Amino acid sequence: MPDFTLHDLQCFDAVVAAGGFQAAAQRLNRSHPAVFAAVARLERQLGLSLLDRSGYRVELTPAGQSFHRRAQGLLRELGGLRDHVAHLAAGEESELRVVIGDFCPRSTVLERLARFFAGEPQTRLQLYFESVSGPLERLLDDEAELILHRVDKADPRLEWIDLGEVAFVPVIAPALLPPVPADDIGPEHLRHLTQCVMRDSARHSPPVAFFTLEGVPQCTVPDQAMKQELILHGLAWGHLPRHLVEKELAEGRLLDLSNAHLPGRRDDLVAARRRDREHGPVAQRLWRFLEEFATDAPLRAH
Repeated sequence: MPDFTLHDLQCFDAVVAAGGFQAAAQRLNRSHPAVFAAVARLERQLGLSLLDRSGYRVELTPAGQSFHRRAQGLLRELGGLRDHVAHLAAGEESELRVVIGDFCPRSTVLERLARFFAGEPQTRLQLYFESVSGPLERLLDDEAELILHRVDKADPRLEWIDLGEVAFVPVIAPALLPPVPADDIGPEHLRHLTQCVMRDSARHSPPVAFFTLEGVPQCTVPDQAMKQELILHGLAWGHLPRHLVEKELAEGRLLDLSNAHLPGRRDDLVAARRRDREHGPVAQRLWRFLEEFATDAPLRAH
């Protein structure tokens, strides 16, 4: 591979863009002879004729067209690298780790994250999906800067922003409905049925269970979408975020078992981070961005 220099490549690109050596020299703030020499040196090192100089305006030869297309990609990469170095020199993070919990309204949350990171092209979003106590474990293990999930708001290690409220309702397929008036259905009427529960993705935290009835057959799933499918197909019953099953409830494909015996619950969805950690400039901007959203357009409870 010929050992051409970046300077020579930039001069060649400027000549192509400007349509001539004099205009390129002015664009680069260099002398006409210096730019002419740089392109000639590049052609000599490559053993190729890149420019047709026979007309009033220089034109790319076929070899020059092919070479220029590849060179532009390299120059764009260089520009991105320079921006990234400036980004790092300013103390800004090259990566931000965010955990989305199992009951987040994913499309809404992802839309908000996409909107923020579109304005932070030098910071890569490292996104994780965890369930039950998995998000908090990642945060406390310093494997994430931010989680979007439920937390114990009395935990002094955390600070949080309320993003909205998520309603959990017990649901069942009509074919599994016990022969009891809906208002009278309680846990005792469901003990012969399989209950679908979320698998805790935490690796070493004490196990946490929500809504679990003791002594009943169970199946465990890794996420709410799988849980929804099992319940829809009549393979189990269980609690789901209402925002996931609004359509199925309206169509009668699922039935809401909520009553005094099976009340369901509401959980606050929050953005949470560690109080005892320094947060970089991008993490701080994301925090303020989420605060503004929480004020202007909170996630609505269903």
